[in-house]
Amino acid sequence: MAVEIKTSGVKPLRNTFDHLVARFGDKPANRYQEFSFDTQPATNFHYKPLWNPDSEVYDINASAIKMNDWYALKDPRQFYYGSYVSARAKQQEAIDQQLAFIDDIGSLSSLPEKAKNLLTEIIVALRHYEWGANTNNNFIAAYGYGTTITQAATIATCDRLAMAQHLSRIGLLIDEKTGESLDKAKRIWIESPAWQGIRKDIEGVFVLRDWFEVFVAQNLVADGLMYPLIFDEFVSSFSRNYGNDLNSLTNYSVKWQSDFARWVDSVVKTASSESDENKEQINKWIDKWHASIYSSLGDLAKLAFGIECDESLEKINSSFIARISKLGLR
Repeated sequence: MAVEIKTSGVKPLRNTFDHLVARFGDKPANRYQEFSFDTQPATNFHYKPLWNPDSEVYDINASAIKMNDWYALKDPRQFYYGSYVSARAKQQEAIDQQLAFIDDIGSLSSLPEKAKNLLTEIIVALRHYEWGANTNNNFIAAYGYGTTITQAATIATCDRLAMAQHLSRIGLLIDEKTGESLDKAKRIWIESPAWQGIRKDIEGVFVLRDWFEVFVAQNLVADGLMYPLIFDEFVSSFSRNYGNDLNSLTNYSVKWQSDFARWVDSVVKTASSESDENKEQINKWIDKWHASIYSSLGDLAKLAFGIECDESLEKINSSFIARISKLGLR
């Protein structure tokens, strides 16, 4: 008996949701579009926040920045939950393998005491800075407007917590899992003069009310100066003196910041291009926080580089100014 198999196509009754048709046209939407666009609650609020009765729960006026369409602040990486988790899982596996290798050969725990102290004072203490960045991005996720920005900020909170944990694991490699370096790093963050300027700046961001200013202060200015100083300049300096093991452990941080900066730059450029008022406001915030954070980095740079600190500071500052200029800002 012959069996004849035929194929037939089923034409879908609709390509996508109506709100995506209105925005992108009548065509199939990708997952990022489905998860991210026009999903911000905007109507039928039953109460005002008890802690801020002059505002709505989700308030379009929570920032001095104004946008005709808040969904213009999209993520060029097109991260939503599924794509984000998949990408980070692969990266985490690679990090775990590298940490396990360094643990097996004991290259960090066998460093001279001076080198281990320097790593604790700079790299391990940085985990508290990352916790501050986690807190600040939580604020953006809570009070920002438009799912494209709040979704990406939520992802950033996870990344910053993971970064703090990664730095903690480096500390455990230094002290052979006793936790001594973590306790010491906390005391350094709280008491060391080298960190008090940065700590004051980050805690100053904690009390800001404008979520977009928090975005500029933390993700653009603070990270734009701190990451090159630590993961480019300091790691290179340390590796020249003590080998490349630290370089291999922090390579992920460098790549992550480059990827993260794509999102930050895209948001800032889009918002500043919206209007002259937005551009002027963002320029004021950059001027304010650059002056404070760059000044605070002086003491940290002295601890990290000694007499060569001025050269390293000038290098990262020149790169930061060039980055701001590419965004069309001063």
